[in-house]
Amino acid sequence: MSATTTVRLATRGSELARRQATTVKSTLDSRRREVTLTEVDTRGDQIRDELIHRLGKTGAFVRALDEKVLNGDLDAAVHSLKDMPTEMPAELVVAAVPERAPSGDVLVTPDGGDIDDLPEGAVVGTSSLRRKAQLLAARPDLEIVALRGNVDTRLEKLLAPSLQREHQARLEAVGKLDEIVGDAAAVDNDNADSDTDNDADYDRSPEEWFNDRSELERDAMGRTVDTEMDAIVLAEAGLQRSDLLETVPTHRLPREQFVPAPGQGAIAVTAVDDDVVNQLREVVDHPRSRIETTVERTVLAELGGGCIAPIGVSAIVQGEYVHTRAQVRGPDGEETVEATRDLPVTDHAAAAADFAADLRGRGAAELIEAAETAATANATGTREDNG
Repeated sequence: MSATTTVRLATRGSELARRQATTVKSTLDSRRREVTLTEVDTRGDQIRDELIHRLGKTGAFVRALDEKVLNGDLDAAVHSLKDMPTEMPAELVVAAVPERAPSGDVLVTPDGGDIDDLPEGAVVGTSSLRRKAQLLAARPDLEIVALRGNVDTRLEKLLAPSLQREHQARLEAVGKLDEIVGDAAAVDNDNADSDTDNDADYDRSPEEWFNDRSELERDAMGRTVDTEMDAIVLAEAGLQRSDLLETVPTHRLPREQFVPAPGQGAIAVTAVDDDVVNQLREVVDHPRSRIETTVERTVLAELGGGCIAPIGVSAIVQGEYVHTRAQVRGPDGEETVEATRDLPVTDHAAAAADFAADLRGRGAAELIEAAETAATANATGTREDNG
């Protein structure tokens, strides 16, 4: 493929997926490649209410895109690396891993508190068995509820009840003031002054207050929520890429306890054609991010947990070594197998496989099997995405 040939990129149609694909397109555009984006529906997108673990290890959000590449309809596909199965068709290549975004998780609450600030028995929403197990390990009293939707949808579900209550209180305060003014003769002057002083805390009319809300907050106020939540857990990368990180109060969860999912925060570009692969690797690939994600996905593959088990793996290149932390929890967070190891950069994939084998021997395989059995029986967990 010459440098002037159009590169046809496949992407999912969600806002976050398009943003991720646009970053790849922009990088290629800057090197004078002509690039087009084509949205492809996936099974995961079509079955919006299906808990994703029921779809098995089939890459519900990935396969349709890669099929377009394998069939030659498009040149490359852009994925959230966390979504990708560790087993891939032999001819399909991860041609590029762009520079990774922050890989950790954040707790999102209406007031910006951390996990210790949550009340006893607080309700926390998450779409991940890993996050559920980690939350229960830190706070066994929490009630964990399943949460689906794009990043903005999840945030709206969290924010809606508190915003709706505040809006209603402001409307009622205006009505009370009108009643006091219109029927002053029937109200004791002292009490009227007291009521007015209390309502004076609202220094803006309900309309002014509403207009000062962000677009996300205004959309949330129109949403009906079945289960009110005190907090939700999301990937920091998803918030950052959606330009929502500064819009909502967040608290970074400690990576030692909340080890991220393998590949979290990273994008992968798959391709088949050698010329496409070479150009993507030359222009888009970030070597450090590739090493780190290779270690994480190798551990995941060797453990055999797919995308549904409560497995966290975090790899960070530090000089000549890749500092790697792995954590496998039981479904309720009570049992844990975890370890850290510094792997040589020069042989990081083989060293990661050895590390995973040690974890399996220490009981990680049994925890993964128990978690998968519980997920199938209870239908309480879902796939992770960059939310």
